[in-house]
Amino acid sequence: MTIIREPVSREQLREMALEFYGDMVKGVVDVDRKVLALNAELHADLEKLLLEDGSMQESLWGINLYPEVEGEDFIEYDSLINISPRRNNFSRDVEDSSIRNEIRLIVGNLVK
Repeated sequence: MTIIREPVSREQLREMALEFYGDMVKGVVDVDRKVLALNAELHADLEKLLLEDGSMQESLWGINLYPEVEGEDFIEYDSLINISPRRNNFSRDVEDSSIRNEIRLIVGNLVK
């Protein structure tokens, strides 16, 4: 598990993917601090890492990254940690398009 504050390459993501799932890397984005935690078996582990690093719960969103995929399907906005009625998000998916856009921008800045 690692917190990404500086850009990483797709090749680094590919190497991370091999550690758990082969073609996918789990991630949690802090949309306020604009950092990304990567590479754990569970999103909850990455969420805990960011909380211990000073993130606020309401700022954290779980995603999956597919290093071999280009375009929109590179990011999957699916995680149990996204279910949060108090944030008006009632599914595993990130339902708010503005939050999805913010996640896309952060990932775009941190994965080159």
